[in-house]
Amino acid sequence: MLRLTAGRLLLSGRAVMALNASSARMASHGHEVSEQTDMSLPMYCDRLDTPLPDKPYQDALSAADKSLKQKEKGPWNNLSKEEKIALYRIMFKESYAEMKKPSHEWKTVMSGILFFVGMTGLVILWQRYYVYPPRPRTFDEEWEAKQVKRMLDMRMNPVEGFSAKWDYEKGQWK
Repeated sequence: MLRLTAGRLLLSGRAVMALNASSARMASHGHEVSEQTDMSLPMYCDRLDTPLPDKPYQDALSAADKSLKQKEKGPWNNLSKEEKIALYRIMFKESYAEMKKPSHEWKTVMSGILFFVGMTGLVILWQRYYVYPPRPRTFDEEWEAKQVKRMLDMRMNPVEGFSAKWDYEKGQWK
């Protein structure tokens, strides 16, 4: 028991030395490291509950956009409808109507659910035919009728039970 512990310590010491020798090589594993986003910087996000994002949708403006931004500082009555829409698209990616537009994702979800329900049904059907044994003969209607006749002939529970509901003189149920 003591040798096992000492062997583990020796092995762990070798592993630490090997780790220190090739730590730069082991850190990358040959893959690119993804960069983290600095969440303290202002970000653009279209959300219904946040009407004004931290920064505009388009940061880099073309010459036409810059002239439109200069025109924006004047009276808005001089702007055409297309210019107002272009100014809106500089600031925002989607309008509220576009954000509220229903997606068709429910179709994908429903098709996935129905696919798995169908596959489950096929597995159950396969198990019924190939895995489970055949139904016992006691489940047949003939067997059940014979069992009822036998119970009536034996007069089982004649006071409050099964035979109490049978009229023996008329040969029918009461």
